[in-house]
Amino acid sequence: MKILLLGKSGQVGWELQRSLAPLGELIALDHDSRELCGNLTDLEGIAQTVRSVAPDVIVNAAAHTAVDKAESEPELARAINALAPGVLAREARRCNAWLIHYSTDYVFDGSGDQPWLETDATGPLSVYGTTKLEGDQLIRQSACQHLIFRTSWVYGAHGGNFAKTMLRLARERDSLSVIDDQIGAPTGADLLADVTAHAIRTARQRPEVSGLYHLVAGGETSWHGYASFVLDFARRAGVTLKVAHDATHPVPTSAFPTPARRPHNSRLDTTKLRNTFDLSTPVWQTGVARMLAEILDKQS
Repeated sequence: MKILLLGKSGQVGWELQRSLAPLGELIALDHDSRELCGNLTDLEGIAQTVRSVAPDVIVNAAAHTAVDKAESEPELARAINALAPGVLAREARRCNAWLIHYSTDYVFDGSGDQPWLETDATGPLSVYGTTKLEGDQLIRQSACQHLIFRTSWVYGAHGGNFAKTMLRLARERDSLSVIDDQIGAPTGADLLADVTAHAIRTARQRPEVSGLYHLVAGGETSWHGYASFVLDFARRAGVTLKVAHDATHPVPTSAFPTPARRPHNSRLDTTKLRNTFDLSTPVWQTGVARMLAEILDKQS
């Protein structure tokens, strides 16, 4: 099997390099790759890359994920998040390849308190969400064989993440204020990568599984709950923090105005994924604890 991976240096792409390697020949590209084009703003270039490689599977882990910045550069966000996936889908259909793509909870309006199903009506609140939704739609309209994984609150030990930010601030400040009215499931890039590898093996044998799936860790929490878990873990690990145990304060989203609106309800129902691929999704605390153990070990 020949696999073309785009976005190899991002949090998910970094883990995919590990999880996809045992499946076959892996060609991994980034936006600045030279021999082959991996820059999703170069639509003709990425089309030529697919034609040159002639992969069996295309995995697109590249995206414009700067949610607030996307509000001021919508054309760039659309090129990367919508038009490029549409080109990849067209080329995947042409060479009879599978396309694996990652989407987001931001395609929903964040209303209510029930986990979103794949069949629920979308209603993005931001340029980021709108462009990601268009990318999903272009892939589905292409009629290529595809797996779209909608996920949320992605983190990885590689690169920056919310947990690292909380640890840094907790060492510097006497108190912290963290949003408590946005609810979701912190989801590890390693979990996304491992499920992707498993799903590709299944899809190659059962083409009828082509479609859209929600993929997040089990359970739910707020950003405040997430931060509290991180800091409690660090304290138990012997990390010295300046912020007191009772000085991490819950605040509403309105306390931190941003250019892009965030959904309050980012819960995603993973029943379809678990049943189709015979998987379980571990609770979010399991992955976060593993990530924290890794980064704290590096810092010690």
